[in-house]
Amino acid sequence: MKNILIVVTNCNITPKNKPTGIWLEEYTIPYQLFTQAGFKIETTSIKGGAAPIDPRSNPTDEQSKQWAEAIQSLQSTTKLSTVNLNNYDAVFFPGGHGTMFDLPNNADINNTLQNFQENNKVIAAVCHGPACFVGATLKNGKSFLNERSVTGFTNEEEIAAEQEKNMPFLLEDELFKNGAIFIKKSEWSDHVEVDDNLITGQNPQSSKSIAEAIIKKLNN
Repeated sequence: MKNILIVVTNCNITPKNKPTGIWLEEYTIPYQLFTQAGFKIETTSIKGGAAPIDPRSNPTDEQSKQWAEAIQSLQSTTKLSTVNLNNYDAVFFPGGHGTMFDLPNNADINNTLQNFQENNKVIAAVCHGPACFVGATLKNGKSFLNERSVTGFTNEEEIAAEQEKNMPFLLEDELFKNGAIFIKKSEWSDHVEVDDNLITGQNPQSSKSIAEAIIKKLNN
């Protein structure tokens, strides 16, 4: 059995008092696919406890039924720093604008990324989830993203969503500043990049595809 560590945001409101959190489908769709693949899932966050859902991504009644187990798992997340990272085969960072505020430049996130990279284990993130790589370094001090091919929520998508002024930075620009080779497709395209053990997805539309890419990598 493969064990998946999922790390979600604790941030429920921006400094400009805009409600935020996890973009739900980026968590629930992979959660369902991992479960169907027979993987064991541990959901964590930096602070632990209940994880907020961005109200703009609230589920329909039908989705609430389909995603009931995944949604319930967000009510009580484990504190990331208490987890034994050696017990997991992959780490996955779903998005949501909340990730832009608590994942960058975080010691627990950096420790997690270093551990998984040192052991050549799968590291994956979708949409705004790649904010986890901002400020992250390898043990040799180099940027975690140095010359790595990644994707994530693009500048065009941020502007189309009318959120660019509410964010601390534009994710595409910041990943580029951190040394990434940023690869994007047109707005709202289903797009996943795989660079060895690093798997990234562009946006919510890529939720299913990134989960499938993670499953494929772990089953090889």
